[in-house]
Amino acid sequence: MAPPNPPPGGPPPKGLNVIALVSGGKDSFFSLLHCRANGHRVVALANLYPQTTPSGNSPDALSTAVLPGSQPSGPSTPHALSQGWEEEQQEEEADLNSFMYQTVGHQVIPLYADATSIPLYRHPITGSAAQSGKDYSHAGVHPSANPRGGGWEAASHEDRPGDETEAMLPLLRAVMAAHPEANALAAGAILSTYQRTRVESVASRLGLVPLAYLWKYPSLPLPPSSASDDGAAEDEEDGSQLLADMAGAGLEARVVKVASGGLDESFLWEDVAGPEGRARVRRAMRRFGSEGAVLGEGGEFETLVVDGPGDLFRRRIVIPEAGRRVVREGGGSAWLSIRGARVEEKVPGGPGGSGSAGGRVRIPGLLDARFVALLEGLTAGGGYGGGDDVSGSGVQGGDDLPLGLLQHTSQLKMRQWCVVGDLDCRSSIEAETSSLVEAVRTQLGKSSLPPTSIINTVIILRHVSDFPTVNKIYGSLFFEPNPPSRVTISSGDLLPATCNIALYLSVHHDLAPGDRQGLHVQSRSYWAPANIGPYSQAIVSPLTPAYRGGEESDAPPPRLVHVAGQIPLVPATMDLPRGALDLQLALSLQHLWRVGAEMGVQWWASAVAYLPRAAASPGAVSTRERAALAAQAWTAAHRWSGADADAEDEWGGPDLWDRKYNPLYMSFAGAEKPEPHRLPDWSVLEAEDPEARPVPFFFAAEVHELPRQAEVEWHAHLGLARLAAESVHLVSASASGPDPPARLQAQHAVVKLRGGAKFFVHSVIALRHPPVPAEEKTTVPALLGELGGLLPRWPASPTGADASVSPPPAPTLLYTDVGAVALSADDLGSCPVVPCASLWDGQGERLLAVAVYQTNFEKAS
Repeated sequence: MAPPNPPPGGPPPKGLNVIALVSGGKDSFFSLLHCRANGHRVVALANLYPQTTPSGNSPDALSTAVLPGSQPSGPSTPHALSQGWEEEQQEEEADLNSFMYQTVGHQVIPLYADATSIPLYRHPITGSAAQSGKDYSHAGVHPSANPRGGGWEAASHEDRPGDETEAMLPLLRAVMAAHPEANALAAGAILSTYQRTRVESVASRLGLVPLAYLWKYPSLPLPPSSASDDGAAEDEEDGSQLLADMAGAGLEARVVKVASGGLDESFLWEDVAGPEGRARVRRAMRRFGSEGAVLGEGGEFETLVVDGPGDLFRRRIVIPEAGRRVVREGGGSAWLSIRGARVEEKVPGGPGGSGSAGGRVRIPGLLDARFVALLEGLTAGGGYGGGDDVSGSGVQGGDDLPLGLLQHTSQLKMRQWCVVGDLDCRSSIEAETSSLVEAVRTQLGKSSLPPTSIINTVIILRHVSDFPTVNKIYGSLFFEPNPPSRVTISSGDLLPATCNIALYLSVHHDLAPGDRQGLHVQSRSYWAPANIGPYSQAIVSPLTPAYRGGEESDAPPPRLVHVAGQIPLVPATMDLPRGALDLQLALSLQHLWRVGAEMGVQWWASAVAYLPRAAASPGAVSTRERAALAAQAWTAAHRWSGADADAEDEWGGPDLWDRKYNPLYMSFAGAEKPEPHRLPDWSVLEAEDPEARPVPFFFAAEVHELPRQAEVEWHAHLGLARLAAESVHLVSASASGPDPPARLQAQHAVVKLRGGAKFFVHSVIALRHPPVPAEEKTTVPALLGELGGLLPRWPASPTGADASVSPPPAPTLLYTDVGAVALSADDLGSCPVVPCASLWDGQGERLLAVAVYQTNFEKAS
């Protein structure tokens, strides 16, 4: 169900002052309308245009301003483009076919100032697409605190005119000089990572909050009241529903360019948002099935907005038929060269004069169907009630792959580095953090590794209030796009007294070019929270470097996905929602699911829900109850069986820019629509019972505090992607102990690699509290010895007198109940220990420790 406007949790009482990038196209204006609907004020329009005079090649070309009312306008004196402007256009005018900017119809752009009564600023496009990758890197940029609120700023003020992206900098600086109150930048990116990352790069350097409300929303979910509307259902089914929303909001967008894809020049000047235009485009694009094609996201067509709702477009733009000349290019491409455009007052009862406010901008609901159902189940559940075992013991392994047949190999290239603050640097948190960062730099140098080798980090603080300071210094490690994914928690006084911060890094020692990919969305949207600080939502790396190519199989190699910790921020506002724990659980879990689906995750190896320390006040919900509620949420997210369960997730394949410009993916442009991405994807499991629905291992960890005072932070230890069918075997194990339950329990996710002789094993082993508390605290070495008893067979070293007692592998993370486990800074420096006030499994049982292991194995001879 669609929420009221604005959505729950926002916007804040005082909105942002927005510079809206406008190309003339429908997406940029629809994004502008969503900015206003979310309580922000658009203070200026900004546009980049093709300069046809020689000065257009100069990076020093000046920005120009077009102010409302700068030329006469009115019913009797239409505001036309100046004669001088039109004389500037050359007969050999050509579409630049820019990867970044729309240029068809650029002659009309100056009229938007008078049409909307919003100042317009323009600057010529300089440079070209010097960087063709989806991610964008600007030389001379470093992460640091920005006095205007951004996270990344230029180390120098020298621009690089080689890439057309940099043309935005002088344009936006001119706007900011004229409007010092401006603090945000809006763009119309819907599916194009290429455009979004470039706008974010420029915005962040200037201290502007990037806004891309429509990111990953090629369709705004329909409210239940529209389910019986055949027209609305057809729009939603074939991807044109967003066009219907644009029409409903009052936009009139005319097609000014077609580029094959089933569209010919007869579509030029069609109102693509209107019912007839929508129907025509739907029919023409039906055979192209790829996501976003009906919206023109792959360059199938471009549009020019000539009118909109009355509270934005005070006047409408008119272009006479004689002023629209068709220009034909090769390959089925055609576009309109426009002359004689003018602005006219809206006449009541005439075109564009249907009302002062125009249509309604529909904001999507906070939760999608899966998580609405999850929330309803939590709300109705009434607290802990047992239920499914989500801690591993309920999953049974078959006899075809007993763990006793596996032995460890030395091929694992992902290693854990533990860097811990020390007493000598306690003069300030700045000094302590700086010493850690310098230690990481030194270790990278000794290992001959770049910072991009760091895949994921876990940061444990004593005081969460230190996070901004730590963030700034930690961020100085990273210069390239897509910094590591990250989890941050506060353990308070659970940390040893001799340190205020611990940093655990997952470092890949054998990355080839192109092995590492990331998702780093810094824009506010309706999709998932933006990254505030130097971290990515997710980083993808090879499961094993042994499968890089030259294999006998053409199947894509498996991938490991490290996802950042997810807290329940409302994406559109970046505020916590007004709601109880159940809403925060559902919302943050939805964030995890959306990021995972975008990165192609098919199976979560395991997960932990971090919970802040329980309040001591009477009537407060206990940690045991909160942990059980989180366990129910985890199970419900996996077991949901709604009518649209198979179709709700977006396909995590290449975006439309890739399909048009990247040779690796061009074949997707005319391909059949792929199967929708599923998470979880049950087909990857090898199970005796095909109807079985096992749940990845879950537990809850009570820590001191979470960022932003959140009530939960979800941490999926690992996502598995590009898996072959029936390649994941779940094996549970337990060790003898008091009956019931077993003292040790484990779940092993065994991933069969190509050839069937090598395996990747993700193990989670939990140690329950003894029935009678021990008189003395146990130690980390003692814990590791006991937990290692449930690992797959770890053979002794072939040499040495003590080969028979060779130690098990080090864990990726070790969670301990500090009340029963003694911790020192040396422990944290040698093993990635997460100090916890308490630990709980999915059945509400108290745990002493939980260890996560990731190792490579092969069948023993």
